[in-house]
Amino acid sequence: MRLQNKVALITGGTSGIGAATAILFVKEGASVAITGRDEERGHAVSEQILQSGGKAIFIRTDVRKSAECRRAVDETIAAFGKLDILFNNAGVFYPHTAVDCSEEEWDLQLDINLKGTFLMSKFALPPMIQQGSGVIINNSSGWGMVGGDKAVAYCASKGGVVLLTKAMAIDHGRQGIRVNCICPGDVDTPMLPEDARMRGLKWEDYLAGCANRPMGRIGTANEIAKGVLFLASDDSSFMTGAALVVDGGGIAD
Repeated sequence: MRLQNKVALITGGTSGIGAATAILFVKEGASVAITGRDEERGHAVSEQILQSGGKAIFIRTDVRKSAECRRAVDETIAAFGKLDILFNNAGVFYPHTAVDCSEEEWDLQLDINLKGTFLMSKFALPPMIQQGSGVIINNSSGWGMVGGDKAVAYCASKGGVVLLTKAMAIDHGRQGIRVNCICPGDVDTPMLPEDARMRGLKWEDYLAGCANRPMGRIGTANEIAKGVLFLASDDSSFMTGAALVVDGGGIAD
């Protein structure tokens, strides 16, 4: 029960890493608010948690919009009385080079992946500062640490998340707030087969490429969630401004 009596807000919590993290956080004693744009999936995850005896709410939120980010924080605090943990997980990916990336898809990836992380943090920080404690975990990527092929906007946005993390850690460490980011590699979520489709690859061929990595497989959402739990809990009490890579050795190869 490493998160006993803690309150967590998780963006992009309707599937994949976000949903797995919400479920794991509840098992560790937290109350959770999950956000996303898909109301059906959001209510399904929150209902699953409620049926297990946990505490959860779903708040429909577009992290590109300042007013909706502020409302997500306000509704979390109204429901549970405080906010201890923010996991900025919402993200999108479209494979493009600089030549064929449209301005619209550049803006979409930067707005959701990077600006959304900034906006949610902007509104979560004041109540954390007021209570003198808090943890923010940002979801970056292995490709936020190194370049990736046909991922120019995604790499730019996720690299920005790494340095946004470090800057916030410096600004708010003495206020009792830790800010770290997690950098997953290829993970079995809905985003991965969609990446294969957009690249014109068969799923089995895509997986074969992943098999060349040091651990020879892709990761699971729950494996990433365990990394997020580590960063959210007191197990990482002397960590801030760090980028935790959980990628099966992908960027070490």
